Amino acid sequence: MRKQQRGNEEKMENKIDQSLIPRRTLPGGEQIPCMGIGTFGSDKYGAEAVSEAVYGAVKYGYRLIDCAAVYQNEDSIGRVLGRLFAEKVVERKELFITSKVWNDMHGEGKVLASCKKSLSDLGLDYVDLYFVHWPFPNYHAPGCGGDSRNPDSRPFSVEEFMSTWRQCEELVDKGLVRYIGMSNMTVPKLRAVLPLCRIKPVALEMELHPSFQQPELFAFARAHDILPIGYCPIGSPSRPERDRTAEDVADTELPAVAAAARAHQVHPAIICLKWAVQRGQVPIPFSVKEPQYISNLKCATEDPLTEDEMAAIEGEDRNCRLIKGQVFLWEGAKGWEDLWDINDEITAL
Repeated sequence: MRKQQRGNEEKMENKIDQSLIPRRTLPGGEQIPCMGIGTFGSDKYGAEAVSEAVYGAVKYGYRLIDCAAVYQNEDSIGRVLGRLFAEKVVERKELFITSKVWNDMHGEGKVLASCKKSLSDLGLDYVDLYFVHWPFPNYHAPGCGGDSRNPDSRPFSVEEFMSTWRQCEELVDKGLVRYIGMSNMTVPKLRAVLPLCRIKPVALEMELHPSFQQPELFAFARAHDILPIGYCPIGSPSRPERDRTAEDVADTELPAVAAAARAHQVHPAIICLKWAVQRGQVPIPFSVKEPQYISNLKCATEDPLTEDEMAAIEGEDRNCRLIKGQVFLWEGAKGWEDLWDINDEITAL
């Protein structure tokens, strides 16, 4: 009896108090957690491993889950969500779940079909936030190599993007999604499309970590009341081989990050997440390992970085983009930089 009681007490201790988790406010006033759990990992881990991590993470206290159709695991995550609801671990209204339309589903009528497929796989009546995953219909097969190219790929088009975005707006009208957002955008692209939006994006998913801070895009989003959600928050050490180059910087080895880790006696990855939360973005770290996803969320609730530590990490920006997107390039493109409008204007043919 005592052994069972100790086991129950340990399970209760292994659950975070929701009131300790900082929140971020969306336009309109709704608040969401300052950190979520990512689910892009099926390239390295099976869908079952990813979904079981979601199960454990929600039981611990995560309430924001970042999903996408192209991750090839939404059906497994849906089964896990069903278990969580059946076991009364959490109610649907307590979770904030995102999904994304993939590049091959931008055509007229396809966004609705994509969203309905995600809803069916996830076992949900609605998703809270639905992103346009990439701002062009340049499809590549999941798991393809970095040199793979689709001959039908083409540069960003305001008209094509807005056709996709208007379909996303209709999803809000139909009650299938509560909010819509953009992802992998640039300042020039946002300048071009925001004035044309009937429903504004509430969030922008973007690569953010200490060696790639995107200060101009970050500031632009904040100035337009768009919440930055940061992927690769610790530098994505598990990213696919196609996204690795010799010039990449390891965020956990940056001097200011390492120094803060020694001062706080934690792993440098924890410092990356503390920095992200305190800066104001919502990081979505991915891990299938229970000690890691527990410590990832817990770190946002205790022992904050000092102003000096935050300033030192701000000085570590190396403009080191890890997810370069080269598989989306079109014929005639000079290089992956063309995807990101580095000359502050939209790259065209």
